[in-house]
Amino acid sequence: MRLIWALDHGLQSLSKRMQVSIGLTGPQRVTLRVLGRFPGLSAGELARILLIHPSTLTGVLQRLEARKLVKRTPDAADGRCSRLALTAKGRRLDVPARGTVEAVVGDVIGRFRRDQVHLTSRVLAVLAQELRDKANLVCSP
Repeated sequence: MRLIWALDHGLQSLSKRMQVSIGLTGPQRVTLRVLGRFPGLSAGELARILLIHPSTLTGVLQRLEARKLVKRTPDAADGRCSRLALTAKGRRLDVPARGTVEAVVGDVIGRFRRDQVHLTSRVLAVLAQELRDKANLVCSP
């Protein structure tokens, strides 16, 4: 449990430093990088990829849109929906950068064998799913 708290604290701390150094928080940066790889996603599709609740993504997208890094366009097949893409300004930030969460994660993952990374990924995925499943339950003493 201590390691999980330490990981969360490290992510939060680095996210704050990223805000100062590159102008994006960790969640904003990951959102930008995913949209760079998969332009045209809906907000719901993006939330599923990021494994977050759509309401959590709303604030991130609003901040990226306000900074003109992300744009919404109406879905050609269904005008009720919109599709997300990076603007030219957003694409300029969609490049590898030192000191970002993904750079640290990539460096660390590179130190381990593929099977070790796969097992760790599986453990984290199951843990994340369990936490999501239990998030709405009331804790009892």
